Amino acid sequence: MNTNSALMKVKKQLHEAGFKLTPQREATLLVLLENEKDHLSAEEVFFFVKRKSPDIGLATVYRTLEILTDLHVVDKVSFNDGVARYDLRKEGAKHFHHHLLCLECGNIEEIEEDLLGEVEEVVESRYHFAVKDHRLTFHGICRQCQNKQEKVL
Repeated sequence: MNTNSALMKVKKQLHEAGFKLTPQREATLLVLLENEKDHLSAEEVFFFVKRKSPDIGLATVYRTLEILTDLHVVDKVSFNDGVARYDLRKEGAKHFHHHLLCLECGNIEEIEEDLLGEVEEVVESRYHFAVKDHRLTFHGICRQCQNKQEKVL
């Protein structure tokens, strides 16, 4: 999805929820779109937004990220460092996507396919639990770090 169509979609979601796409919200959303593979923290988003909109405050960025999280435009996720990071939800995604977290270098890769469909069915039927979403992060060693380790040995 291109940036303009993403902005229009979010503008519609904000409007339906009683919010406007203010210049500050637009700048925050643009930073998320431009850095969607980076899993930015609120402070990192603020750093980038400040370049586009110098008058914006950190509290405004936090509020915008919370609104976008509530509207399921972004997902808030924490990895090993305990810092809340923001990840754009993919167009049409029914669930939060999965992640591969390297314990050596900290790199985070995304898995776009939903690997838990059958698990959800078991949880719903066996435990009578209506699953609304799920999050899965695999913790391990990425290919690059494995290759580095092999070279050392």
